[in-house]
Amino acid sequence: MHIEQATLSDLDDLSPLFSAYLHFYGVEKSTQQVSDFLHDRLLQGQSIIFIARDLSTKALGFVQLYKFFASLHLAPALLLSDLYVAPHARRQGVGEGLMNAARNYGESTGVCGLQLETAKDNTAGQALYERLGYCRDNAFYTYWLGLPARANS
Repeated sequence: MHIEQATLSDLDDLSPLFSAYLHFYGVEKSTQQVSDFLHDRLLQGQSIIFIARDLSTKALGFVQLYKFFASLHLAPALLLSDLYVAPHARRQGVGEGLMNAARNYGESTGVCGLQLETAKDNTAGQALYERLGYCRDNAFYTYWLGLPARANS
C-alpha cells in the first residue's frame, strides 16, 4: 500500500471513493457535484487529502483534512473531516495508514491537534480512533444549524 497527498490529477480516483463515502452517510450527490467539490477544495488549497493505493495503483481510500484554529489552544489545528476505505480494502490497515498520514502531516506542520467526529453507530471507526490515541470528548456537544444553500458554495 502507498499513501500520498492527492492532487488534481487524482480526481478520477477520488470522486468514486467520495461518492461511496457520501452514500455510506445516506447522502446522494451526482458524480459531477462530487468532482466539482473536490476539484475546488484542491485547487483553492482549502483541504488536504491523502489517498491510499494498492501496489497496482488502485485507489483504496482517502482522508480529508481542513485547517482551522483551536481557540482554546490559541493555535492552528486540523479537522479530520472525512475518512473512507472501500469495502474490499477494509481490515487491511488502510484506515490506520490514512489516519497515520493525517497525524504525520499534522506533526510536520506544527498544528496542536486533530479533531474528528463520527456517527454514534460507527463502532469500527471509534475502535480505530481510540486505538490510535484519540480521546472521546466528554465536555462538549456538537451542534449543527442548517442554512439555505448558496450558489458556488
